[in-house]
Amino acid sequence: MAEQDMLFDKLQVRNHFDRASGTYDRAAVLQREVADRLLGRLDYVKIKPGAIVDVGAGTGYLGDGLLARFSSANLFELDVSLQMLITNRNKLPWYKRILKKKNLLCADAENLPLASESMDLIISNLTMQWCNQLGQTFSEFRRVLKPGGLLMFTTFGPDTLTELRQSWAAVDNQAHVSRFLDMHDIGDALLQTGLSEPVMDVEHFTLTYSDARGLFDDLKSIGATNSLASRQRGLLGKAAYMKLLNAYEQFRQQGSLPATYEVVYGHAWKPVHASAPLDARHQLPVG
Repeated sequence: MAEQDMLFDKLQVRNHFDRASGTYDRAAVLQREVADRLLGRLDYVKIKPGAIVDVGAGTGYLGDGLLARFSSANLFELDVSLQMLITNRNKLPWYKRILKKKNLLCADAENLPLASESMDLIISNLTMQWCNQLGQTFSEFRRVLKPGGLLMFTTFGPDTLTELRQSWAAVDNQAHVSRFLDMHDIGDALLQTGLSEPVMDVEHFTLTYSDARGLFDDLKSIGATNSLASRQRGLLGKAAYMKLLNAYEQFRQQGSLPATYEVVYGHAWKPVHASAPLDARHQLPVG
C-alpha cells in the first residue's frame, strides 16, 4: 500500500468525531485508562507549567486531570472536532464556565493557532495517529513550546487492531485500518525536529468482545472509523460483512474475541538553547 493511500481526509476525521461526541464518553474506556497513566508520568518530571495545551482534548477527561494537578495553570484544550469541544464545555458547571478555567480551540494539531514559545507543557493523548505528517506536527509542537518546555504524549503503535487488519485482508485489498508508526520512528522524528532527550516506551492492551460487532460499535462510538482519503466509498455489502465477521472468528480465545492496542508513550524537551532542527516537515506520513 503506497504511503499516499494512508493519508487521512481531515474533513472526514472531523465529521466522524463530531458525530461521536455524544457517545464518546460511554465507549472511551481505553482512552481514559491511558490518560490516567499519562497523567501519572507527570509525577516523574519536575515541571510547574503556567500554560498548557492539551492537543486532541476531546470531551475533556485529560484536561480535568490537568487542572486538578496544576490548578493555577492556564489550560488550552484543542481539538479538530467542534462538537467534541461543545460537549467538553457543556460538562462544566456554570461557575467554571464563568471562570474560564478552560480555553477551547477548534484546530488541527498540524497547524496550531498558538503563539511561538507560549506553552510550558504540550500534552496529547491518543491523537497524533490522526496526523498526516508527524514531522510537521512535531515542528509545530517545538515552535509553540517555550525553551525548556515539555512535550508528553501517547499514540498508537503498529500492533494496534492487528486482528481487524488481518480480518479485512481476507475480504479485500483496500485500506480499512490506519497505519501506525513504530516507537523508534517516532523517536527519530522527535530528534529530527530539534526536540531533545526523547524517552519512548510501549504497553499493550487487549479489549475483549463477545463478537466483532461489539468492536465495530465501540470504534464508531469514539469516532475511530475509516477516514482514509483512499477509503472505498459506499456501503459494505452483506456478503463482505459476513466474510469479515467469519475471518475475525479465527482469533477467538476462551469464548471472547480480542482487540489489541499498542500504546506508545513518549516525552521530549525543547532545549533551552535550541539549535535549528533538521527539516522533518513532510517526511513521515502517518496513517
